[in-house]
This record gives sequence, structure tokens and C-alpha cells, in this order.
Amino acid sequence: MGRDLSALFDPVSVAVVGASDDPAKYGHAIAAQAVRADGRRPIHLVNRRGGTVLGRTAAPSLSAIGEPVDLAVISVPAQGFEDAVDEALRCGARAIVAITAGFAETGETGRARQFAVAERVRAAGAVMVGPNCLGLADNTTDLFLASGTFTPGAVALLSQSGNLALELQLRLAPHGLGFSRFVSLGNQADVTLVDLLADCARHEGTRAIAVYAEDFGDGRAFAEAAAAAGKPVVLLTAGRGDASARSAMSHTGALTTSADVVTAACRDAGVELVATPRELAVVLAALNGARRAAGRSVAVLTDGGGHGAVAADVVETAGLAVPELREPTRSRLRETLWEQSAVANPVDLAGMGEQDPGSYARTVAALLAAEEADAVLVTGYFGGYTATEGGLGGGGTPLAEGEQEAARLIAARHRATAKPLVVQSMYPDSPSCRTLTAAGIPVFGATEDAARALAATAPGAPRPGVAPLPPAAAPLAEVGYMETRRALEAAGLAFPAAREVHDETELLAAAGEFTGPYALKALHLLHKSDAGGVALGLAGPAELLAAFREMHARFGASAYSVEAMADLTDGIELIVGVNRDPRFGPVAMVGLGGVLAEALHDVAFTLAPVPADHALRLLRGLRTAALLDGVRGRQAVDLEAAAAAVETITAFAAAHPEIAEIEVNPLLVRPDGALALDSRAVLA
Repeated sequence: MGRDLSALFDPVSVAVVGASDDPAKYGHAIAAQAVRADGRRPIHLVNRRGGTVLGRTAAPSLSAIGEPVDLAVISVPAQGFEDAVDEALRCGARAIVAITAGFAETGETGRARQFAVAERVRAAGAVMVGPNCLGLADNTTDLFLASGTFTPGAVALLSQSGNLALELQLRLAPHGLGFSRFVSLGNQADVTLVDLLADCARHEGTRAIAVYAEDFGDGRAFAEAAAAAGKPVVLLTAGRGDASARSAMSHTGALTTSADVVTAACRDAGVELVATPRELAVVLAALNGARRAAGRSVAVLTDGGGHGAVAADVVETAGLAVPELREPTRSRLRETLWEQSAVANPVDLAGMGEQDPGSYARTVAALLAAEEADAVLVTGYFGGYTATEGGLGGGGTPLAEGEQEAARLIAARHRATAKPLVVQSMYPDSPSCRTLTAAGIPVFGATEDAARALAATAPGAPRPGVAPLPPAAAPLAEVGYMETRRALEAAGLAFPAAREVHDETELLAAAGEFTGPYALKALHLLHKSDAGGVALGLAGPAELLAAFREMHARFGASAYSVEAMADLTDGIELIVGVNRDPRFGPVAMVGLGGVLAEALHDVAFTLAPVPADHALRLLRGLRTAALLDGVRGRQAVDLEAAAAAVETITAFAAAHPEIAEIEVNPLLVRPDGALALDSRAVLA
């Protein structure tokens, strides 16, 4: 069930420590908001000088209140923070909201102080948000402990930015949306983003959860909580650049960026990932309610060819389809539209809306009823006939009255169907569009926003969830080539026959154990092919000996590997690797491999371990997936064997937290199975 945060969101009583009449102090803003709900629960203001604050008697300390305090908001200078927390715990506080800054964000000394406070809070059986946070609010329980006022609604916002919360409120307002809860995450010394996400998932007053986070803490736990939420989770995050790849020692590490990891985790968990506050608001508007498209086909309705053509392009760019409508639907449209109207898709009223605004409603009804349309987008001028500025109509005109009636009919039809309907209007603030918004129909001023909204309601790739980590295996002390290879073989991964040799005598003895052709590898090199430390296709012992002498003259390596040369005929080389991310743990990469892995960059990412069925979907999703099915007379390769190898490699890596990077490259996949031709690992 997760942690009990009831005292945070519905406390029996509240005390604001550091309450002040000075508008420049945060304790003033918090106190002013807190007393708004004075009738819901006792609100105590605490100021060390006593006297009055906001015209109310202030206690000089929490102890002076004379009764238990359930939740304490602490907004005092850093030097008095620990004493204030200790007093709150002595007074029975089950929850603390720590506004005070000056802890982990300042360095190791502050981090140590923060850790000590959090330990005392947990030991007392209490919970703490912050420190270094901006407070919280819960509109469903009349709890107002942040400096701003949040419009009531059904979106819970968990944010590391106060200003972003203010912007999101402004962007949600035109859609009639507001907040059930707002929590400023702060330093997450005790209560974490994961704790809050799990609690909001259980909260009856919350229908969607919006997150702005720069520090996930335990990213894998975040993904697991989001996957289990049962409600839409929309994430805006920063810092998804490629800095994490700068020190990578394998192809896997070099190809894996923070953006890849976050994107993979969100896809696995079913989280909607957005890039801007505007996109965050668009997706929340689209996901408000339970409407989801059954497929990805969109019917576009316009009253002008230009808007329809642009909308069709933008919708397809968003990954959706704008298919031609079938004849039964076209026939129904011809019955309601005039001759010059286009009925293929986009459907173009071709000016009929100016003569008969009701044609909008009739056409929307027909498109919502069309089996080949999973969603409908109305784009263009609708709304202009009731707009008071810039439009052709205005209140009281026949056109305005007709459009308003059409809006009411569209709203009624929308209520009677489960299909998503989205509107892009040149006049999104017009009375007609406000009628649509009030009915739960998202209305946008930009075509790209409408398309993004539709994409959010459409079915995507299967959401595999987050596979649990296996129990940790006995750690590997050495991860040289032969040690890594032997460990992977023991886990079930197939390799060609190989022998480690140190001189010519051992080399020739190894050549006698299996027939050629042979491969020879210098074992002191991490990237053997790049450095010229691999010789392939050596036909017999003589060629093998010559290659050994040449390679040994260049490298003087202490050990080499003699291997049976795999049959590359009809094979495809893949790369499978796992990179251990500090936030999300083991992250797997699969893609087209070999010496061109980094150049081709045809790879997919997911959290490890990777079950075989999910691995199969990732392989089929590669840009070059057609190669796997056979082209130009080649046979299809054994994808099931490749997927099983991916499962083996990623499960092995997930069970060895001491390994920072591991990869098998190439993994040769042929029509008759999969064979690992090279492997490398790097200890953390």
C-alpha cells in the first residue's frame, strides 16, 4: 500500500512555524493561505516573538499551543530548523512540511544535516516533505500550505519548480482543468516522488498525475509506481542530455544517453513524456476523462482546404493516420453536405458552414459514427461566428446563434460516444468553443497541439511494465574477455569453441582441437576490432600461426583467444548490451551490431532484464527490421533465438550490479539460431 501520507494531505490540525506579518517572508505567504481553511481544522500560527500575525494571536512556540499538532509547516532560518523539527515531533506531529533551505543543495555538510533530520523524523514514525520546498496544497481537503492559490480540479502536480506550477495553472485554465493536489518536492529527504506518486494513484480526487522532476532519486521505483498507478502519468523532465555517455567504455555506454534511458523507462511504464510546459498542458487536456482511441486513424473535418491539408500533415507527423473514408461513410456525408464538399478525408465543408452552421454538427456526428475513424479532429474557422473580435459573426447574429447551437449538438454527440474528439480553432476563446470545452472537448489554437492531444489518446506500443530485478548473483572479481565469456556461457549463452593461448605451442595445440577456419583475438584490448586485434577467416594452422606472429609482434599481448570461425552466411550481426544507470539501474540496448554499431545507431532501449517477448518486439521495431525477415533471396533469421539470447544477457547483467557495462557484439543471428561472437564487460 505504500507509506501512509494521510497526515500530509488531511491533517487534524496545522501549525505554521515562522508565520510572519512581513510580506517579504515566506512564512507570511504560507500563513495567509493556511488560514483560508480555518473552519476545516485548527490552524495555529507560531512566531518566536508571540504577539499577533495576520490579526490572530501567535504562539511563541509549538509547545505553547498547549495541544498536539498533527502537521507542522516549518519556515524558519536554517540554523533553527533542527530545533523546530525536534519540537514538532515532541508535540506529536505526524507530518512536517519543511520550507527551510540550506541543506543537501549546499554540499556535503548540508547533506549530512539533512540526512540526520530525516532519520529522526522516520524514527518518530512521522513523514516530511522537503526541506527546500515551496509547500503543498490539497483542494479536496481544503489544505492550503503553499504561497499560491490553485484552481480546484482533478490533476495532481508533483513538481520541483514552483514557477512551472504557476505556468501550468495558466495553461490548464482555458481547458477548464485545475488541481486536486500540488506538492513541491524539494530535496526529497524523506517523502520521495515515488511515495507521492503512489499516494496520488490511490487518491479518489485525482484523475491524472503531472510530474516535473529533475532528480528522480530511484528512477526504477518511479517507473514501477507509474506502471502500477492505473491513472495517466505525464512527465516533464530536464537534464536528458548526453553527458552520461562521455566516459563510456563500450559501444553500449557510448550509445546510451540520459534521454534514451528516460524515454525507455517512460515507454515501459506507460508514462506520457513531454518536452515543454505547453505540451504538458496539451496532454493533460487530452487525457482528462477516460476517452481513448481504439486505433490510430483520424478523420479530419475542415471548413477550408488549407486548414485540412495542414492538419492532415501534422496528424501524420504525430504518428497517426488519415485514411480515405470508405463508401458507406462518404454516402452519409454526401446526404448532409453540398455538392462541392470533399468527403474523402480530410472532409471539407467548402464554405457550407457559412450558409448552414449546423453542417458542422451533422458532419461531426457522421465521422464519430464511422467505423474507419478512431478519432475526429475539427480544424479551422469553427468558433469564428460567435467570436466578438476578428470573426465574421458576433453575439446575436443568425450565424452566431447557428454556430452556438451546433456547438451544443456536437457536445451532446460527444457525450454519447467514446471516441476522442479534438478541435483546433482560430478562435479558441469564442463562446462556441467554450461550450465545447465545458463539455470536455479539448480545444486548441494550434494544429500541432491538437495532433499531440490525439496522439496521447491513441494506442501506442505495448507497455511491458518494469520486470523485477533478479536476486544478486555472486559478484565477478574479473571481467576479462575469457572470464566474461565463461560466465555468459554458464548463464546459457552460446559461443563458438575457443581456447586461451599464450605462445605458439599452445596455439597449435588449440588448432588441433577443432577444425578451421579460425578467428584469433588479442585479449588485452577492450575494442579488439577497432585496434586491429582480431584476425578472421584463418583457413588452417599455417595461416593461424602467421597471424599470431604478426599480431604478437605488434601488441606483445600476454594472452590470445583461438576460436572456431562462425559461418556468417545468411547471418545478421546484432548488438546486445546493458549499461547501469545511476537512477534507473540496468538499461538494455538491442540493435544492429558489428563494427558499424555506432555508425548505424539503429538501436532500441528498455529497462533490464528483458523478457524474450519484449525483446522480440524491440527487434521488430528497429528501422532495419526488414533485414531480419530476409531480403533479396536471403532466409529469415531465427528471431526467437535472438530474443532468448537478449533475455539471457540482460538477466545476467541485472543479476550482477558490480558490472557497469556489458555487451555482446556481435550476436550473430542465423536462420538456425544465435551465437555470441564477442563480449566485453566493465566493472563499476
